[in-house]
Amino acid sequence: MKSGVIVLIVVVLALVLGGCEFVGERNKIATEREAINGQWAQVDADLQRRADLIPNLVETVKGYAKEETTIFSTVANARSQLLNAKTPEEKIAANNQLDGALGRLLVVVENYPNLKASENFRELQFELEGTENRILQSRRRYNEAVQKYNTDISLFPGNVVAAMSGFGREDAYFKTEPGARTAPKVQF
Repeated sequence: MKSGVIVLIVVVLALVLGGCEFVGERNKIATEREAINGQWAQVDADLQRRADLIPNLVETVKGYAKEETTIFSTVANARSQLLNAKTPEEKIAANNQLDGALGRLLVVVENYPNLKASENFRELQFELEGTENRILQSRRRYNEAVQKYNTDISLFPGNVVAAMSGFGREDAYFKTEPGARTAPKVQF
């Protein structure tokens, strides 16, 4: 009789410890998932800040470069796509388009020395550079959060807990587009 009670106590203790481990692992995964959401919110806020600065930059450049209408419409369309994007994947794709459009706009700026000397333009460019740095840091932190989460749900015991709790991989990494690795050409 005594050995049966001991076995029962050991089994109950093992179940309790296993349950605690499961709950702890599930809570860790849920916390990491929320960290991804928090980091994405910061990326989103930084992208919005950039989108808000762009119309001012475009208007300043328009005053000097009236004949460059194609660039202005490209930037406006890319900005509109970013503002209308709903999911992280859509926002990442729209951001990549906006990066290219801004690169072409800044190439146009190089052809207008008076514009580059304008205090208003310099201020806007400074603000945009600061925002670009914020976006870079936010993207890095977001990608790190995604990587940590994906790693933890891929390793034991996280993979078992994730599968039982309905947690799946997060594949919305910010990546550099192949064309973005080539610097735009400035011609005078």
